Amino acid sequence: MKNFLALALSLFIGFLIIMSLRNNVAFPEYGTVNVASRVSQAYLDRDVTENPGTVIFGESVNLESGPANTVTAIVADYRSFDTLGEVTVLFVSSLGVALLLGTKKQKRLEVDFHPNFMLRVGSRALFGIILMTGIYVAIHGHLTPGGGFPGGAMIASSMLLLYLANDSFRAKIKGFKILESAAGSAYILIGLIGLLVGGYFLQNVLDNGTLGSLFSAGFIPIIYVLIGLKVGSEISGVIDNFLTEEGV
Repeated sequence: MKNFLALALSLFIGFLIIMSLRNNVAFPEYGTVNVASRVSQAYLDRDVTENPGTVIFGESVNLESGPANTVTAIVADYRSFDTLGEVTVLFVSSLGVALLLGTKKQKRLEVDFHPNFMLRVGSRALFGIILMTGIYVAIHGHLTPGGGFPGGAMIASSMLLLYLANDSFRAKIKGFKILESAAGSAYILIGLIGLLVGGYFLQNVLDNGTLGSLFSAGFIPIIYVLIGLKVGSEISGVIDNFLTEEGV
């Protein structure tokens, strides 16, 4: 009975949060914001094929850079090589932690903290919400504020919640290593495709589509998904290394 009441309370609080955001005048309805009123003229002039100087959400097509999110256009298109460097920095940091703390035989670190009943039960509901929110943020990074880095951090935070809510939990770190390697390799492969086809590393050679649609902005949504998986798996690996110790 206690488990049911705790789950019902978590769902009710989540419902209240969603409804408060949905009816908040500070958050306009999705797709109704005039993009032209929120970006600079220099950014608007990127539209070099149709109606130069105007960008209309849901209507403008074949833009020079396809994301509706201005920050994404900068970090994942115009300066995408810098973003690759940022991912590399995180990889080196994760590798350093693994070399210092990782051993072949590890066990869960024994601490004085023991999760209470509410944390154990609430984590079961919150884990899925946090995980799916992280995935959503990564997939929609070219449309709304967010992207692979915050999405990956949210994914890792859901793993941290499991560690905090269960003092015997241990993630399958080998799976994270495989996922991180696959996502990183795919990112490099996309960059090489841009180099061979477009002449520049990470050059977007796909159709940018219609501004504001999910399947738009060429390579950028794919890159952000890969970054989200890579960042999430790397940070999850760091969490695991810090919360484990060498077994005897």
